[in-house]
Amino acid sequence: MKHAENTAQNEQQPDNAAEHAAPEVMPSMEEMLKLAELNAQEHHDAWLRAKAEGENIRRRAQEDISKAQKFAVERFSNEMLAVMDSLQAGLAVETASVESFKSGMELTLKQLSSVFEKFHIKEVNPVGEKFDAHKHQAIGMIESEQEANTVVTVMQRGYTLNERVLRPALVIVAKGK
Repeated sequence: MKHAENTAQNEQQPDNAAEHAAPEVMPSMEEMLKLAELNAQEHHDAWLRAKAEGENIRRRAQEDISKAQKFAVERFSNEMLAVMDSLQAGLAVETASVESFKSGMELTLKQLSSVFEKFHIKEVNPVGEKFDAHKHQAIGMIESEQEANTVVTVMQRGYTLNERVLRPALVIVAKGK
């Protein structure tokens, strides 16, 4: 019987142990301070890493922009070298006739036009068009049978790059009657 009583007491002990467990103790102010300091240090370290990463990203972006600016015209320059070679070869010929010289100039002009086309540089030749101050620069006016403010003569052709004016065309426009 004694054994049965011990067993009964043992079965009741876990319940009693749970009831008599030490209540949760509030951490002391020193412990809370240490915990807060550790937490603050972790946040400070994370902030420093994020700040350094931001500065690295900004520096790399500036380097990329600098390289892009330096080498933006590299493809265009490589294409223009062929035009330069043609001009130099034409000038190196010692016994050139006017016809061969003209033929060489026409071929070189075709090369140059091809480069311009490849890089979206378009010629503006506005003869007969209405004067547009955004694309043309009037250098004079003359009496003409054409309507007023119409381009009569182009003194120097203009050029656009991707629809943006590189150089306006120098034009003479018709006066009003």
